[in-house]
Amino acid sequence: MEKIIDYNKVDIERADRLVMKNVSFSISKGEFCYLVGRVGSGKSSLMKTMYADVSIPNGEKAEVLGFDLLSLKKRQIPFLRRQIGIVFQDFQLLQDRSALSNLRFVLQATGWRDKSLIEDRIEEVLTAVGMENKAYKMPHELSGGEQQRIVIARALLNKPELILADEPTGNLDPQTGYQIISLLHRLSEEGTAVVMATHNMQMVEDFPARVMRCVEKELVS
Repeated sequence: MEKIIDYNKVDIERADRLVMKNVSFSISKGEFCYLVGRVGSGKSSLMKTMYADVSIPNGEKAEVLGFDLLSLKKRQIPFLRRQIGIVFQDFQLLQDRSALSNLRFVLQATGWRDKSLIEDRIEEVLTAVGMENKAYKMPHELSGGEQQRIVIARALLNKPELILADEPTGNLDPQTGYQIISLLHRLSEEGTAVVMATHNMQMVEDFPARVMRCVEKELVS
């Protein structure tokens, strides 16, 4: 199976403090993997290395989607991020424009020029997350679960091979959270690898998949 993430003996630091050490794991195409651990255990820092928001000081190997993170140049970072869909806990939608305009903005910012292709792609992703009828609403007019669906639609726009979801159900009620995780599992079954950080162990039990734990600065698979 094709590996899209491959880490070997990687150290992770934030502000000159060692957060995790000797991290080794790989993720294959279409795989769903939970990243679990206490608050402050390094989950978010590990995820941020995957899209080069946190640099890796040393390691034997750190590759994501064919990019070597150990020698990645600053100008290459946008090309890496274009191939990754990122889902945040706090949505990070632009509040001054509709859901549709949020998605259009991302496509235009990542080089899409053809207006009909832009509209077709937006319709595809909104349909995939069940939000095709809410596109013209402003973020504040949407419930938390609806906003998170728009965020997942945004993550899908450039047909990523990898989705990184950092506590995507953290601000949602349990029922809505289950709908969101069910959607992420479906995307995984359709071929997109998903790495999801969570501390909701009930959810992990109810939607089983591979689990990696951040424990005492190490990653235990």
